[in-house]
Amino acid sequence: MPAAKNLIVIMSDEHNPKVAGYAGHPVIETPHLDRIAAAGTRFTAAYTPSPICVPARASFITGRPVHEHRAWDNAIAYGGTPPGWSHMLRDRGHTAVSIGKLHYKGHDGDDYGFTENRLAMNITGGIGDVTHLIRDPDGVRAAAGAKLLAQAKPGESDYTLYDRQIAADAQVWLRETGTKRHDKPWVLFVSMISPHFPLTAPPEHFYKYRGRALPRPKLYDRDDRPMHPYVAMYRRKSHYDAPFTGDDDLNRAMAGYFGLVSFVDEQIGKIVAALDAAGLRDTTRVIYTSDHGDNLGTRGLWGKATMYEESAGIPMLLSGADVPAGAACRTPVTLCDVSATILDAVGAGDAIAEHGLSGTSLLRLANAPAEDRAALSEFHTYGPDAFYMLRTLTHKYVHYVGAPPQLFDLDADSEELNDLGTANSAAETRASLEVRLRTLVNPEEVDRAAKADQAAMIALYGGEQVLRAKEPAAFTPPPGVAGH
Repeated sequence: MPAAKNLIVIMSDEHNPKVAGYAGHPVIETPHLDRIAAAGTRFTAAYTPSPICVPARASFITGRPVHEHRAWDNAIAYGGTPPGWSHMLRDRGHTAVSIGKLHYKGHDGDDYGFTENRLAMNITGGIGDVTHLIRDPDGVRAAAGAKLLAQAKPGESDYTLYDRQIAADAQVWLRETGTKRHDKPWVLFVSMISPHFPLTAPPEHFYKYRGRALPRPKLYDRDDRPMHPYVAMYRRKSHYDAPFTGDDDLNRAMAGYFGLVSFVDEQIGKIVAALDAAGLRDTTRVIYTSDHGDNLGTRGLWGKATMYEESAGIPMLLSGADVPAGAACRTPVTLCDVSATILDAVGAGDAIAEHGLSGTSLLRLANAPAEDRAALSEFHTYGPDAFYMLRTLTHKYVHYVGAPPQLFDLDADSEELNDLGTANSAAETRASLEVRLRTLVNPEEVDRAAKADQAAMIALYGGEQVLRAKEPAAFTPPPGVAGH
């Protein structure tokens, strides 16, 4: 049983797991994350429970897959039930504080279980992006693509300014409150937005990359892009790449994203330095992760919303007592396992079984041989039907309701260049993984449940025609900002 220690959980937003120095990226500068990785264990098969913000963050707090908590999309958010790890810790006398982005409902009277919510950012107006409720594959979000490129530049955005506030407040909390006597180990959840677009990066970071020979996104050229029905639909609907006119536009967008990754790394460095200065390093573990990734131009895709490694994969680092240093764990994990880890790390591991959570503590997985367990991710917006990913130790299987499956042998094809989803040679593997998926979720039944909840919300907000007239929300404004 691991020793009970304090815990800091640092979460970024939309961090592609391949874009980190410790992950072997040839250009990116992430010295502070690299040091955390060197001091602890990185999980090389870590995934989001859903490649979009609101459902992923609901799974993180509850420790439950999306089909259990039913926060399906960016308009149906977590409202405090089912209980999260924060409630469970509070019930056991632990201090659990959040600083920064939550992306919950944010309604008056909602109880998210935290001892204190500082600088909290929730869905816009308590309703979020209601256009997500309409599952129309032909509804092109043209404004989003134009904004992505136009805002790829040096400077400060509302998001980078907000992240600076979050990092500063975390430092203050560590020095002023973290050092006080607590009856039980505490948890500090620090949640920043970078490198989520807008791709406006502070100049000192943007110009590290602008104009350099940056790695060209995989399968970016039009003739190389996969044309799976969902992937092609998302590329067209999201419209992100449509405004790009050549390599200079591509370089500018990538410099913005890389600059934001280096920027968030800098903020993490400040938080970890404050932990050291406060004398808390020996009594505190650190987790770094993200809510989901970003396609970052691969296959002509930007944003999230796919099950490729760049989008559904997330960084996952754990360091501190009882954690092997400089190690890599291949066992598949998700943010639901982070929930279990939080409870286990501070001595409240009994809550995992008590509440019937399916996650396993990363502390335990880091100290065990690689395990062929299954990581589940699911998606319930944009397209006409749901899809689900099952990641095992060697394979990734994606089941689409109403479209052909995808299958990748990640041991032999880590870059997902050879889709075996309809290959006769892989029929037996697909059948086996389909059976395994259905032990975790009934894809068609859950698809119907999500659509029923979305239909009820559409009616609540005035009907489909009213929602179609609304402008899709590219960004959720941070606290104190009316909009972008």
